[in-house]
Amino acid sequence: MWFKNLQVYRLPALWDMSAERLEEQLAKKPFHPCGSQDMESRGWLSPLGNEVLVHAVGGQFLICLGFEHRLLPSAVVKQEADERAEELAEQQGYKLGRKQLKDLRDQVTQELLPRAFTRRRRMFAWIDPVNGWLVIDAGSQSKAEDVLEQLRHTLDSLPLTLLRTELSPTSAMAGWLAGGEAPEGFTIDQDCELRSVAEDKAAVRYVRHPLEGDEVKGHLEAGKLPTRLALTFDDRISFVLTEKLEIKRLDFLDIVRDQVGEGDKDDAEALFNAEFALMTGELAHLLPAVVAALGGELAGTPAQTSAVSAELPRLQAEKPGVQTVAADDPPF
Repeated sequence: MWFKNLQVYRLPALWDMSAERLEEQLAKKPFHPCGSQDMESRGWLSPLGNEVLVHAVGGQFLICLGFEHRLLPSAVVKQEADERAEELAEQQGYKLGRKQLKDLRDQVTQELLPRAFTRRRRMFAWIDPVNGWLVIDAGSQSKAEDVLEQLRHTLDSLPLTLLRTELSPTSAMAGWLAGGEAPEGFTIDQDCELRSVAEDKAAVRYVRHPLEGDEVKGHLEAGKLPTRLALTFDDRISFVLTEKLEIKRLDFLDIVRDQVGEGDKDDAEALFNAEFALMTGELAHLLPAVVAALGGELAGTPAQTSAVSAELPRLQAEKPGVQTVAADDPPF
């Protein structure tokens, strides 16, 4: 049980929901497979695969949202509907109208849905009621919003706030690179992306490449700003910090993973619990350290999570003018 990406939110002050109460709430919207006419289904699953929806270890909660989606490509529906439309046109002596074609496609969809394959996936969320964190293992804020939306529907109200800091990650990362020194407790690794603020949005990526030389400083002086930077914290956790305050490519190093006892490795549940306890313990140190490195939390201007999606910038798409300086590793 090791998270790979972190989308970090703040629980409301004095949030005191117990594991038992949260269990009762989640049980109202459990996961069920797609019905014969459902394109998608979602609901709460047991993180361990038993009947318990809130897995609690050491005062930390783990919950899991399950998704099932039917794989029915629109091209398949269109092809079947077009073939039937041709047959009907030959029988009637004239082509079908727009409304008839739409009705035919709807009919084909209803007929094919029960036979369509389904795909399932899970997303985990860690709730730390002690320190006020809610962290979702998701690669983007838009994916994390699926979990938040379901939580809001389940709990009726969930006034979360997206984590915000006094310094933007971009300005902080630029300062670290320009000075050639990471904040206390961190080291700068060898992966980075810098993007121009000019209209051309030219970018350069470094993968497994030293970042302390004049080349990177030259890009900074030319107006490129860091959007991603690989860091290691306390020689225990490596990760990539993004301009959106996301933590990606999270990797707990051997010094952490080796703390799992040999006895735990022979018992699936004990191993799960040991890894979850280790992970949450390490993240309880990492998250405040990241916040401190970014100047502390921004006070007084939190955005309600219900409005976060509308306020978030769109994910940056790949654009022309990107230069990659790398070894054999793929870019971020």
